[in-house]
Amino acid sequence: MTAIVTSQGGKAGKTARGLATPRWLLAYLQATPLLLILGFFFILPILTIIIVSFWDYDFAGLYPDFLTMNYTDTLGSWVTWKTYLNTLKFTAITWALTLFIGFWVAYFLAFHIRTTTMQMVLFLVCTVPFLTSNIIRMISWIPVLGRNGLVNSTLIELGIIPQPIEWLLYSDFAVVLAMVHLNTLFMVTPIFNTLMRIDRSLIEAARDCGATGWQVLWNVVLPLAKPGMAIGSIFVVTLVMADFSTVQVMSGGQSASVALMMKNQMSLLQYPAAAANAVVLLVVVLLMVAAILRVVDIRKEL
Repeated sequence: MTAIVTSQGGKAGKTARGLATPRWLLAYLQATPLLLILGFFFILPILTIIIVSFWDYDFAGLYPDFLTMNYTDTLGSWVTWKTYLNTLKFTAITWALTLFIGFWVAYFLAFHIRTTTMQMVLFLVCTVPFLTSNIIRMISWIPVLGRNGLVNSTLIELGIIPQPIEWLLYSDFAVVLAMVHLNTLFMVTPIFNTLMRIDRSLIEAARDCGATGWQVLWNVVLPLAKPGMAIGSIFVVTLVMADFSTVQVMSGGQSASVALMMKNQMSLLQYPAAAANAVVLLVVVLLMVAAILRVVDIRKEL
């Protein structure tokens, strides 16, 4: 009787397994919605930009073709190379400053604020300025840095300078300052999240072994904070490389970036040339992100 029941149960199990959907098919079905979303909103636009970058154009319209003229004009122009170098300069300086400021702000919130409630309150205070538009926060620097602005007026009244400082506004300094202001939070958030995950017993163990505060910071905190620093770096690099409004407004039209160059090309209806620049810019950004991921493994944070 036992044998019969077992045999019947085995047959039923085989039948159930036979009617069940294969696991590989279930996996594909579960991934289909994400694939459709990424395909429509991410892959399709990129493919469209790549295709248009090979088209011909004039003042009257676009003409489907397969020409390398747009890439030749882009990569063969010294003006384009100079613009890319200028964009990389803004990116490097902004990244370094946001990393320095963002790390110390996150470090203060994570290790010097004892209660979780106060940590959240102070973190929300840091995010309050980011609830307004980027344009408003950027333009707010103009009355501060202008020739008759707050900084120059204060310095003149104190007798520190005899005349206004001209390079505070409409200069590379103003561009970097605005970019740091706009993007620092994108560095603070992932670093703060990483620092909060550090096991405090590791720090206590290092101190028990006689490590100083700087030794704990250098040998324990910084290595464990690298994933958050890498994620923040990816955010800042991609945002700065694609920024055109900050460069246009804060430099007063005296400086340039790749994104601003593309914006000007599109305003002149030179869409294939702008698409070629977009493809080159995408490759440059992907190489920078790949370099960051090569140095730091961020899978621990994801």
